[in-house]
Amino acid sequence: GGRGAAGSAAASARFVRCLYAVGFLDLFGVSLVVPLMNLHIKSLGASHTVAGIIGSLYGIMQLFSSTFVGCWSDVVGRRYSLLACILLSALGYFLLGNATTVFLFAVSRVPVGVFKHTLSISKALLSDLVLERDRPLVMGRFNAASSVGFILGPVVGGYLAEFEGGFYQTSFICASIFLLNGGLVWMLPWSEENTSNRDHYQDKGTNSFSAKSNYDLHLKSATNRAVTNSSFFQSPWIQVAAMLKKIKGIACSNLWDVFLVRFLMSVAILLYYSNFTLALEERFGVKPLFAGYLMSYSSALGVLAGCLLGPITRLYRHNTYRLLLHSSTFTCVLILLYTSALSIWMVILSSTFLAFSTTIGRTCIIDLELTVGGNEASGTLLGVGQSVTSVGRIIAPLLSGIAQEFSPCGPPSLAVGLAVVAIVIMNANKQKYRSHGSVKLKNQ
Repeated sequence: GGRGAAGSAAASARFVRCLYAVGFLDLFGVSLVVPLMNLHIKSLGASHTVAGIIGSLYGIMQLFSSTFVGCWSDVVGRRYSLLACILLSALGYFLLGNATTVFLFAVSRVPVGVFKHTLSISKALLSDLVLERDRPLVMGRFNAASSVGFILGPVVGGYLAEFEGGFYQTSFICASIFLLNGGLVWMLPWSEENTSNRDHYQDKGTNSFSAKSNYDLHLKSATNRAVTNSSFFQSPWIQVAAMLKKIKGIACSNLWDVFLVRFLMSVAILLYYSNFTLALEERFGVKPLFAGYLMSYSSALGVLAGCLLGPITRLYRHNTYRLLLHSSTFTCVLILLYTSALSIWMVILSSTFLAFSTTIGRTCIIDLELTVGGNEASGTLLGVGQSVTSVGRIIAPLLSGIAQEFSPCGPPSLAVGLAVVAIVIMNANKQKYRSHGSVKLKNQ
């Protein structure tokens, strides 16, 4: 029994490490291409307006598809939905590598806009695999692995773009990376996981990939297999009905405050970065290159923060609510420090600690969504959360433009106000969060 539990835990650990690799390759491939896209579409003859419309259409597709794709992963199972999203995203980037007109460029963005939710489904799969108390640690490491890919990708993509036809080559490389990811997901030890869960769920353990985690995964995997076998290859109307039922359940739940906090904090952070380069030039006379270095420095610190989430959550005794409240308060104070900064050194100081607080906050809000909402519809919950963030990405540029009419410090000042509102909402509902936190601790 002991060796069986150890083997089961080892299988789960391998599974999680493979998902870290999936996250890294995903963002590495995307960041190869994305920084070059505006330049390429303009080289095809598109105006600034047309380029902006195509970019907005992609965002709108992401907004409406994320909830449905996340819910679809709950209905048909993680394996098939993740593979479908990876392969269809690869198709989109392959088409992008053949886009020689503005129309073909726009068409290539459709499959990516609808199905590029691979990271959300991977996070839902991670939430299925690990204990609730270890979820922030594992999510933090997943985000760190993904962020490393996002840091390296633009450097490699910029180098490749220097060659003739570099954008097309980069697009094909991105599509190939997604195909590689598809093969990696296909070869994950799905059957080994299910067998070990079925044989050893009665064993006890304290490891994050222990028997309790495996038993939970077995129940979810069995449910997913049953649903998949009955509906994945049958009428899509069965799947649509199941998806709508799950979405209705989320819409009628008491999660409105959690999603509102996520929306407010997302917009606040987007406002902080919206005019960062321009504001530094106007306020302190620094060149855009310095701002780029500072943002890369912050991204690297974000990776470090993701790796430190384990010790931090243990320090907070796995109380996600309290950690989220403190990180959001710290974020608000740091944005205020940036807004009132009298020298560039104060900006560097605020950016240093903001990288930690925002990384921790992003992980904690996801964990709080899954804790309050329950893991039964984790894909739907993550999809809805992604839609909420997408709404923030649409609204933030408009708010930033209006605020900049008054002052270069207008957007971060507005960000401080929104963060304060989010903190007030969390304090007003702290009893609900605490009750879920106590249940979470008892279950461990």
